[in-house]
Amino acid sequence: MGSSGMGSTGPDRTNDARDRDSAGRARNARPRDGLGRPLPYGADGVPRQPEGVVRTPPETVAEAQRLLDEGKPFHAHEVFEDAWKSGPEEERDLWRGLAQLAVGLTHSARGNVTGGARLLRRGAGAVVEWTAAQGQPRPHGMDLPGVVAWARGLAEAVERGDGPVDASRSAPRLT
Repeated sequence: MGSSGMGSTGPDRTNDARDRDSAGRARNARPRDGLGRPLPYGADGVPRQPEGVVRTPPETVAEAQRLLDEGKPFHAHEVFEDAWKSGPEEERDLWRGLAQLAVGLTHSARGNVTGGARLLRRGAGAVVEWTAAQGQPRPHGMDLPGVVAWARGLAEAVERGDGPVDASRSAPRLT
C-alpha cells in the first residue's frame, strides 16, 4: 500500500473504473505528489489531508501556512476548503477565495500559466470583495492586503514567464 491512506476500507475498484468510497461516492484514492498530481497506484505519495476536519480559524491559518511553506499548496487548499464548508456563513467567501489562491499557486507550480494566473486573480478578487463587504483586512491575524498583493504579483510573474514557480519559495505569508 502507498501512503494514500487507503487500506482494506479503501475504495472498491472492481465494479467501476472510478474509485468509490463505502457509500458509493467517487473518490480518487491514487497517491499524490506534493502538488496534488496523481501518481500510479502503489507509488509512495504525500499523505492526503483528511477531509471534513473542523478547525478554529487560527488552526486553519496555521495548518495552511505550514503546508504552503512545505510546498504543498494543493493540500493547503483542502484545509481552506474545510473552513469554507464548515465555517460561519459570513466567512465562507473568504475561505473560498483563499482556497482559490492555493489552487492558483498549485497550477503555477505545475507550469499551468493560464490556469495558475486566472485562479490567483480570481482568488485575489474574492478576498478583496470579502474584505470590502466585511471591513476586516486582518481577520484571524491574516494580512489580506499583503496576500492579495502577493497573488497579483505572482500572477503577473507567471504570465511574464519569469521562470518555474517553486511552490515553497513562492508561498505567501498569511499573517
